[in-house]
Amino acid sequence: MTYPAAVITVSDRSAAGERADSAGPVATSELVRAGFSCDDPIVVPDGADSVERALWAVLAGGARLVVTTGGTGVGPRDETPEGTSRVIGREVPGIAEELRRIGASDTPGGMLSRGLAGVAEPVPGVTAGALIVNLPGSPKAVASGMPVILSVARHVIDQLTGGDHA
Repeated sequence: MTYPAAVITVSDRSAAGERADSAGPVATSELVRAGFSCDDPIVVPDGADSVERALWAVLAGGARLVVTTGGTGVGPRDETPEGTSRVIGREVPGIAEELRRIGASDTPGGMLSRGLAGVAEPVPGVTAGALIVNLPGSPKAVASGMPVILSVARHVIDQLTGGDHA
């Protein structure tokens, strides 16, 4: 089955057209290669409110897997986890922990990611439920993190629809 996915890039500079989005296309490419349907990344400015709005929009559009890139650090405008926490109903900390472990093995700065992973529960008539994962904004971090996400994504989506444990 082909599930719809979405990528949201969170970056003030990319949203303002000052810098090309280099991380979002990496995530999109990996999703398509893994058999998900995925449009080009959506680019939004940093901040919890813009992240929350973008997440609800792609969920309402049917996305079953949402990957965000950027805004997971400790900078003043890095609020992707805060916006994500408003949308997810249950965290899946093992995914975020593994992403941080892999990130820290690549570079010490990987320990600074505050990214979340969790599920947005189905909202009858609005959304079907989805896995949402925050990745850092570097293309290298996205390339390292996508295999982790893809290793469990279909299983999580199946579980959200009442599927049995494989």
